[in-house]
Amino acid sequence: MAEGEGSSNTGVVAIVVIFLIVVVVGVLAWRGGIFGGGGSKDINIKVDTPAAK
Repeated sequence: MAEGEGSSNTGVVAIVVIFLIVVVVGVLAWRGGIFGGGGSKDINIKVDTPAAK
C-alpha cells in the first residue's frame, strides 16, 4: 500500500511542477511582448490645450 501512495504523490507533484513551469514561462513570454503584452513599453501621450486669449 505504501508504494501506491508514493507513486500517486510523485505523479501529483510532477504535474504541479510542470504546471508551474508552464505558468512562469508564459508570464515571462507575455512580459517580453511575444503575446502582445509587455509592460515595459513607453507610452507617449500628447495633450494640446488651446492658448488663452
